[in-house]
Order: sequence, then C-alpha cells, then structure tokens
Amino acid sequence: MNIIFAGTPEFAASALAALIHTEHRIVAVYTQPDRKAGRGQKLSASAVKQLALAHDIPVYQPLHFKASTEEGLAAQQQLAELNADVMVVAAYGLILPQAVLDLPKYGCLNIHASLLPRWRGAAPIQRAIAAGDALTGVTIMKMAAGLDTGDMMFKTNCPITATDNSARLHDKLAEQGATAITAVLSSEQTLQDYLAQREVQDETLTVYAHKLTKTEAQIDWHMPAEQIDRLIRAFNPWPVAYTPLDDTQNLRIWECQSSAATQANAQPGQIIAIDQHGVHVVCGDQHSICLSSLQWPGAKAFNALQISQSNKLSVGHIFA
Repeated sequence: MNIIFAGTPEFAASALAALIHTEHRIVAVYTQPDRKAGRGQKLSASAVKQLALAHDIPVYQPLHFKASTEEGLAAQQQLAELNADVMVVAAYGLILPQAVLDLPKYGCLNIHASLLPRWRGAAPIQRAIAAGDALTGVTIMKMAAGLDTGDMMFKTNCPITATDNSARLHDKLAEQGATAITAVLSSEQTLQDYLAQREVQDETLTVYAHKLTKTEAQIDWHMPAEQIDRLIRAFNPWPVAYTPLDDTQNLRIWECQSSAATQANAQPGQIIAIDQHGVHVVCGDQHSICLSSLQWPGAKAFNALQISQSNKLSVGHIFA
C-alpha cells in the first residue's frame, strides 16, 4: 500500500521506522515546521523529519490545512495528489479537518498512547501516571474530526510500574505503537478486516488528558506521599516537579523513591533525614518520600551521593 505518515517527535519516529521496514511504500512524510531549540536557538528538524530524510522520503511541513486560506487549500491539494491508500498519524501536532481525513482510500489511522476513551488529548502518558493508573496501552483508531474520538481498531496493554516515569513509559508505548500499526497494516486485507470490526468509543468513559503546565509541577507537600511520588514521575522529563528554595529560585526534583523514615510531629515538607539514598521529606499523610535526584539552579542534576556530600540541604529544613 501507499502510505502517508504524519508525526513529529520520537514517539512518532518509532512507528515510522517500523513502517519503513515493511513492504509498504511511504510516499510522503508530514511533520511540524522546524523549530528553534537549544541555547543557540538554531532551527532543528523533528525526529520524524530526520528519519524521513535519511531514507529519502519526501517531507512536507505545512503550517496548517485550513480550507479558509490559500495556504491550507494548497496543502490539502498537495496531499490529495499523493493518492495514498492510508495516512498514519502519530503525535503530529496539527488538526486535520474532515476534508483531509477523507482523502486517503482507507482514511487516516491514529496511534494514541492510551486505552481510549480514557485519556483523550495531549498528555495521556503523564496523566495516566499522575492518576495512579495500573494499566495503559496504545489504541489504533480510525480518525474522526473530534479530539481522539475515532472508532477503535486495535489495542495493546502496558502495565504502569512503580518505577515508571513519563520518559520510561513513553519508550515502552512507542515500541508498542510501532508494533500495533504494523500489525494493523500487515496487508490490505488485514486493514480492511480491522476497519470492518472497529468499535465505537463509549462516551461515558471519556477522560481528558489536558496539556501539562509548568505551574502544576510545583509540589504541594500537604499531599499524600504516594500522590507526590506519582507527580514527580509523571512530570519527568517535562515540566519537572519542583519545590521553591526562596522567592526566586526553585529546586527541581527528577527522581524519588519510597521512604521508611519517620519523625513524630514533623511538618509537611520537612526534611527528616539525608543519607546515601537521598533526602527524606515528610508529606501530608505523615509518610515520607525520598528525593534521590535533585537539580539546583544553574547546575546539573545531583544523584543521591552527590546530594549527601553537597551540604546544600539540612535536616529540619521545611520546603514551602
């Protein structure tokens, strides 16, 4: 089959790499325009674009597909001329109007990193961890005009472990997404079979994974230890959990683990021990959490040993 692939970050690149190694023909790749990145603010190509160029696949980077503008209409016409059998979409970042969804012979398929209809939206991996979900996975759906509302065709399951942060879970789901989409597209007949058996989402089970913000990454030490642990893991690698050091500086918290340390009448946010495992802090339920990787402003992240040797924190200090 002739396939158009649309995606931008590493999650999408994993799926594109898998499809490149099938017998299908990737006729074009669509990805977000190059963005400025790094300290030098140089234009940087997306992971998907870099992979496509390495395999001599044509790359298109329209700003949008809106029919209300000449640019959007031109982008739609360009896509239509590719005469694709199917379009695969993974973390693309642009809204596709119904006119685009209808262009390929079999429509557009989306690789979504959750078990729909739970966690529709922008941050399904992070929200699943933060909510304490025991299970997530990947859903392949036939795209509709709404936000992740399309009919479900294929699902995989992925347990969320107590050591998973968003980066680790992302990598697991990226691998599952690549496997899932190649299974659905193993042949044209297989695709037809999955389309014929697709399942409508139960709207009563819908939960939205709203976009992450930097402000919600501030830790409230009055929360239970288990909830704080989940938030630290959910916000790694972005926006990274933090606690204020003073009115202008924040201490970033990259990693944590459970702690058995206790102290009677300790306040939420109070450091009750510092050892080779990290910094033990009391939480709102009087259970403790051990912060094992911390980053001070202008410095690299410290591991537990470096923290204990730095003398930057002391027992008795109370985080706000």
